[in-house]
Amino acid sequence: MSDQKELIHQVLKGNPKAQKELYDCYAATMLGICFRYSKSMAEAEDLLQEGFVKVFKNLKQFKGTGDLGAWIRRIMVNTAINEIKKSKIRLINLEEEIETENLSTTEDPEILLTAKEIASIIQLMPDGYRIVFNLHAIEGFSHNEIASLLNIKPVSVRSQYQRARMLLIELLQKTEAKRQKPVENGK
Repeated sequence: MSDQKELIHQVLKGNPKAQKELYDCYAATMLGICFRYSKSMAEAEDLLQEGFVKVFKNLKQFKGTGDLGAWIRRIMVNTAINEIKKSKIRLINLEEEIETENLSTTEDPEILLTAKEIASIIQLMPDGYRIVFNLHAIEGFSHNEIASLLNIKPVSVRSQYQRARMLLIELLQKTEAKRQKPVENGK
């Protein structure tokens, strides 16, 4: 059942095979998205299941004009954001806001790591940094959109994003240096 419209039609009719096909088609990608906003794989899997419940419940609202994967992705991100709001993760101490121009760099360092290594480093970042970084750098939300989603001020989002970016660069550089060190010692 490769035709997307037919697949959606069958899912809406309650066809279990079509539901499984839709889930199997998108689950791996969506699990990766959920993991970016989670503290663990178990939490990401819970978000994935909750997100797919919403997908199946609201599929009739999908207009078919855009990409189904993008629509599902939005549901997963919103599910993660709602969970973040419920858990009241501390995103930023507003008294500790910093001037973002002091953090910006003119050049990004060249770091040669795999996407998997970078993703695992992002996962090490504090929750607030990781969430804002993912929403802005990966999902493409503007600072104002993130502020609205997380109920914080846009200046806080900008500050949090700059801090996250600088921490990420620092962590990536340390990882790259550790990776290259054994090679240099082996000479």
